[in-house]
Amino acid sequence: MLEIKKLCFRHKGSKEDTLKDIEFSAELGKVTAILGPNGSGKSTLFKCIAGIWKPYKGSICINGKEIDKLSYLERAKIFAVVPQEHEPAFPYSVFDMVLIGRAPYVNFFSSPGLKDYEKAKQALQTLGIYHLKEKSYDKISGGERQLVLIARALAQSAPFMLLDEPVSHLDFRNQIKVLLKIKELAYKNKITALVTIHDPNLASLFADKIVVIKDGRIIGQGKPNHILNEKLIQEVYGIKINIIQNNGFNLICPVLDFLKNKQMGA
Repeated sequence: MLEIKKLCFRHKGSKEDTLKDIEFSAELGKVTAILGPNGSGKSTLFKCIAGIWKPYKGSICINGKEIDKLSYLERAKIFAVVPQEHEPAFPYSVFDMVLIGRAPYVNFFSSPGLKDYEKAKQALQTLGIYHLKEKSYDKISGGERQLVLIARALAQSAPFMLLDEPVSHLDFRNQIKVLLKIKELAYKNKITALVTIHDPNLASLFADKIVVIKDGRIIGQGKPNHILNEKLIQEVYGIKINIIQNNGFNLICPVLDFLKNKQMGA
């Protein structure tokens, strides 16, 4: 289990905290979504958990052990990170991009072994993109790139997968495809998936738990159907909404007053 306790972060030179007493947990085999608008602190929290930035207060624990007491190599075997975008320095093939996920298991002066190649192959097959293995990573579509980055994370064999806005640059079809695959991987491979996202409908459809953040504070957390309501969405996004039930899911529909006025005046 991943546990965040009383986490506070402040950028150098700032007098105000960017993250304020963040506290939540993420369970094994589940998808936990960090939901909030742009500038709410989602990416800052992601970077703190990933070890890119260091909070000045609080703790991040894996099964009761604080991650700042782990070495870089130990952390790399626990956390697999999927960034929003990735532009490699070299024109890697898709297979080589996924093989990079095996780096924590390869000695500095050694080459990947048979097991590493097999793990990369299995990851590509699991994501359904093995047919792309010889293509250049920078020549494939955005949706395919995102699946390659998830395959790389899967090849890393880490129990925790951190995904920063994994669908923000994708079209609707690829958003659904990628999030379905993340949910499937979490369940079947017993991976704890932590996903930052700004769309409440996508969070409702694919997350087991939602943590809502605004202005660096958590203002609510729980199961999607329990936490997503008119009052909370208006507080976070500043808009009026209606909740529509669809196959057991709460979907958010904005109340567009200007359309009502237009129809009345027609």
